[in-house]
Amino acid sequence: MRLLMLLAALAMPIVGWLSQTGAFGPDQAEISSRYPLLLQPAGYAFSIWSLIFLLDIVYALRQITGTRRHDALLARIAPAAAIGFACTTLWMPAYAQEWLWICVALILLALASLLWAAAVAARGGADLWTRTALALHAGWLSVAAFLNIGQALIGAGAMPPGEVALGGNLALLAAIAVFVLAVHRRMRGDAAYAAAAAWGLIGVTVALAGRGQVAVAGWAALAVALVLGLQTVRLRMRGTRR
Repeated sequence: MRLLMLLAALAMPIVGWLSQTGAFGPDQAEISSRYPLLLQPAGYAFSIWSLIFLLDIVYALRQITGTRRHDALLARIAPAAAIGFACTTLWMPAYAQEWLWICVALILLALASLLWAAAVAARGGADLWTRTALALHAGWLSVAAFLNIGQALIGAGAMPPGEVALGGNLALLAAIAVFVLAVHRRMRGDAAYAAAAAWGLIGVTVALAGRGQVAVAGWAALAVALVLGLQTVRLRMRGTRR
């Protein structure tokens, strides 16, 4: 299973590159433009995938080398990490084919798997590479999953696209806030998880800045990011006192 997890980690950037070359169909920017969600982060925000892929590969390589090969904790979380990485990989060609609800299922399974792996790694005192890689990936997916759901709703005609759906987008943002803050609390203020989620939320603020009435959604996203940052400080300080 550890080798399978390494292969899945290596597959993510390879399939990501192929997706951007149009190997599976239109690239992700093109598909996103067909389902214009107001909360879509600015394009630069997606550069976080480079860091996520790098950390995941380093984690996957480290867990099959040295004494870590016999680490029971790493063996326990390897299947969940492998599922998370595999679902992340499969999501990319599925998105190119506009199989939006399949994408929702894949991203939710990836999120659940990586959140479980990150929580177990943290409770078990796993090394910093492992904890950071899993938490960062899970943090980004915690925002991306809801945005994926929003696009699927637009595709199904259940939510209007673009600026006319301000109320629906604010409701989606409220769901993101409740979920991310609750999970972050359960993760005892994990900084990598908070950083990834906040990065996506700030990307929404940048994308909506100066866009009149709908900019309120961007400022609301920034407010959630700030609350997440404050919660990180509070929970980390509480942890140091114990």
